Amino acid sequence: MEETIHTVSTEAFALQAEAPDHTILDVRPIAAYNGWPLQDESRSGHVPGAKSLPLQWTQYMDWVEVLDEKGLSQNAPVTVYGYTADAAAEMADKLSRLGFEAVGVYDGFLADWAPDPDRPLQRMERYRQLVYPEWVQRLRTGETPPGMRGDDHVLCHAHFGYRQDYEDGHIPGAIPLNTNALESPETWNRRSPEELKSALEDHGIRHDTTVVLYGRFSYPTYDQDDPAQSAGHLGAMRCAALMLYAGVEDVKILNGGISTWESAGYDVSTDDVEPAPVEDFGAEVPAHPEYMLTLDEAKDLLEADDGDLVSVRSWAEFIGERSGYHYIDKTGRIPGAVFGNCGSDAYHMENYRNFDYTTREFSEIAGKWAEMGITPDKQIAFYCGTGWRGSEAFMNAYLMGWPHVSVYDGGWYEWSSHPDTETATGVPENDVAA
Repeated sequence: MEETIHTVSTEAFALQAEAPDHTILDVRPIAAYNGWPLQDESRSGHVPGAKSLPLQWTQYMDWVEVLDEKGLSQNAPVTVYGYTADAAAEMADKLSRLGFEAVGVYDGFLADWAPDPDRPLQRMERYRQLVYPEWVQRLRTGETPPGMRGDDHVLCHAHFGYRQDYEDGHIPGAIPLNTNALESPETWNRRSPEELKSALEDHGIRHDTTVVLYGRFSYPTYDQDDPAQSAGHLGAMRCAALMLYAGVEDVKILNGGISTWESAGYDVSTDDVEPAPVEDFGAEVPAHPEYMLTLDEAKDLLEADDGDLVSVRSWAEFIGERSGYHYIDKTGRIPGAVFGNCGSDAYHMENYRNFDYTTREFSEIAGKWAEMGITPDKQIAFYCGTGWRGSEAFMNAYLMGWPHVSVYDGGWYEWSSHPDTETATGVPENDVAA
């Protein structure tokens, strides 16, 4: 280990965590950072203000780019902690070799920090809804993983009208779920309550069924005839939002989709699994109509003093350089909408995901939103072109426990084609391009 690396005490670490010019780096798995007690710690979560950089990311060649994304400077002090002293020391050594001048190691997280009720910890409000590969493996092999309600569950491999994606390989035991079962291929809006209820019943899902959703990301490009066929995990987020709207009480997402499953070393299957239909969903649909806004409700929100309509689109779409979709001709944005910046185009969510397709650390997303005035005290409705990206942003806010969030389901597709709506192009006076 380099001479620049030193071990700090719990008292020194507590002071460093409160210092604005000192970076705290959490190298545990993302699931632990979000709140899962992976080592049976009595209190779970992460040190407030800590940045997440799991040690396993360093196996990727481009992991060092994450250091810039998280604003880590070689000249600023960094202290690393993890579940073990060895894990923290390994990351500290890598940073030192990259030229970081002052790197410390805190090895008392499990023994001293986590058990002490006077030491602060932060976690995602609904972390139990964002599961990890080992959790899914325990579920599918007959165990009862932590946070599981009852014993009724359905594991869904989401795809967009492309069953081959499922047939090429899926998590053993998963059933295929075509996103078109829950949304209309004519308007891309949610299906009627009667259609949603029937579709869920056909897939063996009641209101009290635990549903675990995931998809595959296969590098969609606009040049493809159907780019959404390669954006299956984004489709899984869409299905999750629609299931919550319908009334499924326990909707979970496999963080990172099938990519994290495979990276964890688990096998995939090509065996077809047929759904086991149920007779009755068991509750009125929709149970949460407030999760999906209509056109008129979106208009009202634009006029409200305590709410924002947030565009989860790329900058080029937002200012009207392109529509982003093969089937949408008109370009522009909804006047008065706040820019929520999905990433590069209609099928990518780089600003909401890590490079391994897991969700970015939730405090990082919330911080970016706050810069645009998007805060949990307001009524927030997310929209995009037709609902997928808006649904992923909604799911992030839902996981954080934001109390008043929704999706404007019609999105730009509905708004731009309606005779009684205004549109805008160009750079808004008070907006800044990302």
